[in-house]
Parts: sequence; structure tokens; C-alpha cells
Amino acid sequence: MIGVFKQKNPRNAFLLFLYALVLKFSIFLHPVLPVLHKEDNYFYRFILNTLGSLFGHLPIFFSFLTFLLLYIQAILFNRICTYHKLLPKPNFLPGMSYILVTSLLLDWNHFSAPLLVNFIMIWSWHRMIELYNNNHPVTAIFNIGLLAGLASLLYIPAMAFLMLVLFALIIMRPFRIQEWLVGFLGFTSPYYFLIFLLYFTGQLQWRNILPDIVFTIPAMPTSIWISLGLMLLLIHFMLGGYFVQKNLNKMLIQVRKAWSLLLVYLIVAVVVILINKANSYENWIVMAVPFAAFYTSAYYFPENKTMPRLLHWLCFLFVITVNYLV
Repeated sequence: MIGVFKQKNPRNAFLLFLYALVLKFSIFLHPVLPVLHKEDNYFYRFILNTLGSLFGHLPIFFSFLTFLLLYIQAILFNRICTYHKLLPKPNFLPGMSYILVTSLLLDWNHFSAPLLVNFIMIWSWHRMIELYNNNHPVTAIFNIGLLAGLASLLYIPAMAFLMLVLFALIIMRPFRIQEWLVGFLGFTSPYYFLIFLLYFTGQLQWRNILPDIVFTIPAMPTSIWISLGLMLLLIHFMLGGYFVQKNLNKMLIQVRKAWSLLLVYLIVAVVVILINKANSYENWIVMAVPFAAFYTSAYYFPENKTMPRLLHWLCFLFVITVNYLV
């Protein structure tokens, strides 16, 4: 399978769809309705209420929507990795890795606010990488801040992604205070509209704009399957990080910075899951993008392909077992 997706073949987009269907078909067999959590913000609640009024509260509808979102995210992530040359040659391994990573935990196949946040942050990460060669970055920085602000209106702990915006400016740009202020202005822009909306509906109170932020320790895994899924994530991350470091001197400066930004992305994503303890693992999906990138590295760079193939099929069989047999 790695050999197939390592090629740049237009048919691989369809093969990736079939690959996703095999791994995720169980979400159609056991559809679930999305559950509102206290961390879900105004924008997500509006989306959920709108979808419920238009299509009814049918679990199978949300299964189809979740599958479509994950597949589109995989294709988008793959195109961005190819565009920025994160790997020496174009291929479909990033998309395959994203589908595989998001199948390791059952909660990552639920429609949720963090799933929508991933959509925004994939595009935001793409715009952050472009800052390196941008001669007129003010508009781009404002838009990146705006995307991070929208993410926080979907899911309150996503406010932490403001740190990623600031680190992107440190990594990709020389220090200019005006650029930092523009990024912060972009981040706060969605809240101006929220203030107007709350004012005209008579709900304008500070606690409705700035919710309580509490840092907590995530819940420990409740089953052996969750523990094994997290273990597979960590093994691939360490292996992928090793091969990125080993090949770093062969990469262009912009590509090196993109990988550095991915590592910061993962650290900030960990901060996100530490905010306001959730009662499920749905919020952990914010780590899927950087994990998928390091999965890709673990599959692409080794000269001896035996180990990557074994790791891939181990993950594949694990996902099939968890989704269909447990």
C-alpha cells in the first residue's frame, strides 16, 4: 500500500477514497449523533443547529458528513505537502497517513467542533508556510489571525492556536512589531462581530465573550485499545521525527522551517487538549495534522521499506480490529 501511494498518480485520489472507505465504513454501521460539550463555542452551536433544522437529527447524515470532511481534509493536506515540497517527490502518502491517523481512535470519527477546527488549521498552516517568501505579508498575517480567531469561535480551547500564529511569525519572518499587531487584530476580528451580535440579543456580558480557561490533566485511557492507538501514534512520531532530522540538511530552508512549524503545531495542539478537560477523545483530533506529517516521514524516508510496511499493516490491522471486531 505504501508503494502505491508513494507514486504521483491521479488515480490515487480514488484509491485514497476506497482506502478511507475500508477503514471508516464502521461509522456508517454504527452512526452517532454529535454531542455538545461545554467547550463548544457559538459558531459550532450555530452550525449544529442549522444542520439539525435542515436535515433533521439523523445519525447517518452526520456519519456521511464526517467521512466527507475527513476525506477532503486528507486531500487538502496532501496537496499542501506536495505544493510546499515537504517530501522530495510528490506522492499521496500524506493523505493516506491522515486517513490512517484519524482512524486510530474511534472518537476521531465523530462530527465535532475540533474536526471543523482541523479544516481551518490545515489551511492556516499552509498560509503560515507561505509567509517565508511573501514580500507583502500584512494581508496574509491578518488572514492567518482571522482563521485562528474563527477556530476559537468553533471550539474555545482553540484560542491556544494564537500561540501558533505568533510562533509562525518568529519562524517564518524577521521580527516586526506591526506584523504581530496585525496578527492579533486578525485574531480578535471575529469577536467584534460576536460583541455586536450579543449586544443586539441582550446577552452582552464578559463571561459570554471570554469564557473560563482551566488547564487540566487529560483523562487516562479507559481501555487497552485507546492505549494501543496512542502508542502507535507515539512510535510513528518518534520514528518520523528521526528521519526528518536525518534528512534535514538535504531540505530547502523553507521546508526545514515548515517541519519546525509542524513540531510547534503539535506542541500547541497538546496545549489545546489540556484546556477545559473533555469527557471524550474528540478534542485530541487537533493533533492529527502534525502526527500525519510525521507518519508520512516514517513511511517515505527509510531506505529499507520492510519496517515501514510492517508498521503500516500493523496500524491497518489495528484499525480494522478496533472498528469492526471490538
